[in-house]
Amino acid sequence: MTPVNSTSAAVSTSLLEDFSLEMTGKDVPKLEEARDTIPQGTRINVTFLGNEDLRMRLDAARTVKRLGFVPVPHFSARRLGSRADFEQFLTGLRTDGTCDNVFAVGGDPARPEGPYEDSLSLIESGLLQEYGVRHVGISGYPEGHPAVPGDVLWSVLRDKDAALAAQGLDGSIITQFGFDVDPVLTWIERVRDEGIGLPVRIGVPGPAGVRRLMGYAARFGVGTSASIAKKYGLSLTNLMGTAGPDRFLHALAEGHDPARHGEVKIHFYTFGGLKATSEWINRFRKEALA
Repeated sequence: MTPVNSTSAAVSTSLLEDFSLEMTGKDVPKLEEARDTIPQGTRINVTFLGNEDLRMRLDAARTVKRLGFVPVPHFSARRLGSRADFEQFLTGLRTDGTCDNVFAVGGDPARPEGPYEDSLSLIESGLLQEYGVRHVGISGYPEGHPAVPGDVLWSVLRDKDAALAAQGLDGSIITQFGFDVDPVLTWIERVRDEGIGLPVRIGVPGPAGVRRLMGYAARFGVGTSASIAKKYGLSLTNLMGTAGPDRFLHALAEGHDPARHGEVKIHFYTFGGLKATSEWINRFRKEALA
């Protein structure tokens, strides 16, 4: 662990007081295994993958709730084949009492499989509110998106913020993960300058193998220059090693200014597994305050 002063340690751990995690529908057994290492009431996002079906997604959300956590099921707009598919998912969530919090994303397909081109179209459909959704998470891209121009990203973010307000829905932003704090904080300042006051959850990769982290970074257009890798603690000469976000969180604590950045929390992408991530968080908090 990188030595830090007590003030930085306190701020670092305060950022983790209400962290969130991410899992897939296939991760139910792993969540069962990790349950005792995760604080009750933790928000756990359940992704919407193309190789999983409705039953798996609903089962995962039910399990999250049963274990005492807050389920945040994802909707992938371009993977929804029809309005009926969207409503079937919403109906299942409402029946199970797992529809309060959701996350809306465009999704990977280049062409929509149904009538929804992007997450904005899901919000503007009015169906989320109709089926009892109260809070909608949306995506943020501090380092840009490999397939979407920067000006379009900002325009869409403004539109989604306005649409949430128009629908009477609470919202928040979860950012794509990154290895460099500076562009993240600069991006959040721009968000506030745009008049967007939504709380931001900064995406952070949980501890994982360097090769895996680099693979995800390449897929999502995340910067991994030699200087960024060194700053984060990634060893580009030892791809078989592992890396955690220790340095990133300490740097974030040093740079975060509530007056400029507003409410900020952490969202962990569990590339190395739910249990490994939750155990790492527990160790980080204890060691930072030791």
